[in-house]
Amino acid sequence: MKNKFAALSIVFPLIVFLLAAGPAQAQCQLGVPAIKVGVQGAASGPHADYGRQIEMGATMAMEEINAAGGIRGCKIEIKFMDDENKAATGVKNARLLVTDWGAHFMVGTDSSGVAMALGPVLAELKRIHFFTHAATHRLTEDLVAVKGIKEIVRVSVPVYQDAIIAALIFKDRKDIKRWANIGADYEYGYVSWNLFKETLRKYRPDVEFVGEAWAPFLTLDFSPHISAVMAQKPDAIFATPWAGEAVQLLRQSLGQGVFDNVQVWWQAMGGSVDVLEGITAEVQKDRFKGKLWATARYIHNWPDTADNKAFIERFRKRWKRFPNYSAETTYSAFFIMKAAVEKSGSLDTAKVLEGLKGMQIRNPGGVRVFRSEDQQFVYNVPAGRPMMDAKYPIPVLGDLKVFAAKDYYRHPPFTPVSVTK
Repeated sequence: MKNKFAALSIVFPLIVFLLAAGPAQAQCQLGVPAIKVGVQGAASGPHADYGRQIEMGATMAMEEINAAGGIRGCKIEIKFMDDENKAATGVKNARLLVTDWGAHFMVGTDSSGVAMALGPVLAELKRIHFFTHAATHRLTEDLVAVKGIKEIVRVSVPVYQDAIIAALIFKDRKDIKRWANIGADYEYGYVSWNLFKETLRKYRPDVEFVGEAWAPFLTLDFSPHISAVMAQKPDAIFATPWAGEAVQLLRQSLGQGVFDNVQVWWQAMGGSVDVLEGITAEVQKDRFKGKLWATARYIHNWPDTADNKAFIERFRKRWKRFPNYSAETTYSAFFIMKAAVEKSGSLDTAKVLEGLKGMQIRNPGGVRVFRSEDQQFVYNVPAGRPMMDAKYPIPVLGDLKVFAAKDYYRHPPFTPVSVTK
């Protein structure tokens, strides 16, 4: 795909590091024994795989950077902490990582609630946090663009991926007029559904939004939610429960015959490795009848580049898993940090932030471009239908719909999006 951001001049190529042949460690030029990076994510409870993938991505990046000589001769050390998907725990972890352990940078965070609680604390701690999962648009639209908290840097595409891309894909499906929602009963679900409706209405004023069922966090039985929306006879379902909840929701929907009665099911973040692993048997048997669509903030079979293929090969060799999006975004965050520190020649927060300006960097997920107004790394991720590919033991996303990032990233000045039902 043609790079839409060619006017930005600094390009940092992804280097494939050979662990067995890295150069000898040089003297650290930054005056510290090591560059300390605090990492946190949800490593317990039903969403624990996301925190584990953050830790795996961080560990592998540290190992590769250190084996290649470090950052200006300085080795990286990481300390991973479980934020338990709780705002109070995430804030406590951040304070401990900086004030007790001496972290120069922080990386990770799964929960939008944790991210929003961390934002003001980062300004107090004067440490950059590279956010690699939390999807709330408010993190960068409100806390950065409006309130000016510069210590927030987003590496992972936010809720735009869940909502706006869905509207762009289905705006031309004239056979789909009636949409219903099975939503995660918290901000992520509300914003995704509201932003989807807002975007689709611009293209299709004829569509109807005929039902909503809201599933609280940790829902196991989705039967009443499925029955409630199907009673409205929708043409399509928009769903935002994620991780293991998404797997349960999809399986229970099959059991209730939903895929015999709708044209499309959109599963936000259904392209995450854990979800694809969970529905492998169903995809192999074509039980979704080609009607299931999904996206993620990175998918393992795209882009089809040497960089991405090599990353997956190294990741699978190291961890015996495919990387999910929180692994790739965390891995890439370390190389973004490395490029900014090397450019600025400093660990000082203000100087490193200056080093980010104008940056384009090629990561496994493609070319990311730093947008200073809201401090997001903008990049493309397609959506598609889960299907089997002989090259992979788990489903991939096929029939990919690829949109230029400029077509689905919101742009400042930002208009409000409802964060409630």
